[in-house]
Amino acid sequence: MRNFSLRELYLSQLRDLYSAETQLLAALPHMAANAQNPQLKQGFQNHLAQTREQVARLEKIFAALNEPTSGKVCKAMQGLIQEGAEEAGENKEGPVRDAALIASAQRVEHYEIAAYGTAVNFARLLGEDQAAGLLDATLQEEGQTDQQLTEVAQVVNQAALQENSSN
Repeated sequence: MRNFSLRELYLSQLRDLYSAETQLLAALPHMAANAQNPQLKQGFQNHLAQTREQVARLEKIFAALNEPTSGKVCKAMQGLIQEGAEEAGENKEGPVRDAALIASAQRVEHYEIAAYGTAVNFARLLGEDQAAGLLDATLQEEGQTDQQLTEVAQVVNQAALQENSSN
């Protein structure tokens, strides 16, 4: 096993985040297309635009570090996206599918919150103040997205429960 310096570990974490975000760019349009609740559909579309900004922030950090973005595939995000697509695909259109999409999206958000929190900490320790600020901005956005999903889930999950009891 290779012993990373903190800087090498930081770069590895950034590459993992970059891979995760670019995978999410591909998945969000499908999630929006499969959502029936208008607020959820709009939330996924808004998060797509936000994710593009987050990718641009990461690219800015890599440019400042004079480092490439490539070199890592985020297997965790691959798994989260695959599981989410499978679970959503197992349900017909409607509130239960929307509930599955929200559950999957919140798993993604929680992964990103953990990863960005770590990256912010590493950036601060390494004296990368500008990067820490950019990463923290994304961390705050991820937390807000998670909260918005929780709010939509209150409506969607109730509708899923009512749909289930009427069948």
